[in-house]
Amino acid sequence: MELRHLRYFIAVAEELHFARAAERLHIDQSPLSRAIKDLEYDLGVQLLARTTRNTRLTWAGEVFLGEAKRVLAALEQAKRSGKEAGTGYRGALRIALSDGTATPRFAALLARCREDEPDVRIQLFELPLAQQVTGLRADLYDVGFAHASPDADGLAVAPAWTDPLVLAIPARHPLLGHRRVPLAELLRYPLVLFHPELAEGAYRQVERLLRTVEEEPAVVERVAGFDAMMALVAAGYGVGFANASHLAHYKHPEVIARPLAGRSAVLTTYLLRPDVPPSEQLGRFIGRAVPTEGDETETKPDA
Repeated sequence: MELRHLRYFIAVAEELHFARAAERLHIDQSPLSRAIKDLEYDLGVQLLARTTRNTRLTWAGEVFLGEAKRVLAALEQAKRSGKEAGTGYRGALRIALSDGTATPRFAALLARCREDEPDVRIQLFELPLAQQVTGLRADLYDVGFAHASPDADGLAVAPAWTDPLVLAIPARHPLLGHRRVPLAELLRYPLVLFHPELAEGAYRQVERLLRTVEEEPAVVERVAGFDAMMALVAAGYGVGFANASHLAHYKHPEVIARPLAGRSAVLTTYLLRPDVPPSEQLGRFIGRAVPTEGDETETKPDA
């Protein structure tokens, strides 16, 4: 049995007319008839009941038709998979996350990916930025997100999105008397800040903001992520920083959001990837994550 036998049989079974099937296949009717007889001989069953007036499928023919279509569909899928694998397609996207970038904005990105390409499996890895950079360069991950734009050979970096950076303030805290909190006033109170290694990107962005005033902050704790910061803020240990969308989603009754006065502070999320032409699959993902600039927008490293 050859694959052409399956294709010939499917054409006849769908047309139920040898002449029309032969025309559809661009062959003469005589070799088509011989191929069907050879197929029936190989199987040892009659697939088509033929008379001078019509052609119909037997029960064995109906069953075999469904299986033949599945075989050819599997063959076409194998061809596509092989071709896509040659361009870097893996059937899964390995996404590294650092600095607490698993925000509602990131969740919306994943939801869109699941809707557009439900067959692509998503694998998430949460780890410090230094490990993400090493993993991207070693082909352990396909793409990553962080709050830093590292200066690392072999990586391409693009801003994916920004969120307003707001203060997370304990309920009944004196700073709630301000609708917008002056930075100098903030530094009079204990702060919960990001860890310089475990949340390196967020640490860099907040530190750059705090360096605009001369006063040294009183830091009660440095944390690796958003959840730990919110727990300490809700317990009244200090004031923290968070992106507005994450804080709005958190909705803790003991944590109140306030913007900073006199400045429009934002927390930028960057997309990191190996600096090589992306696969078609990864290119589509980048297009969703960075819809305006595309994956060609490179950024300078953070100061």
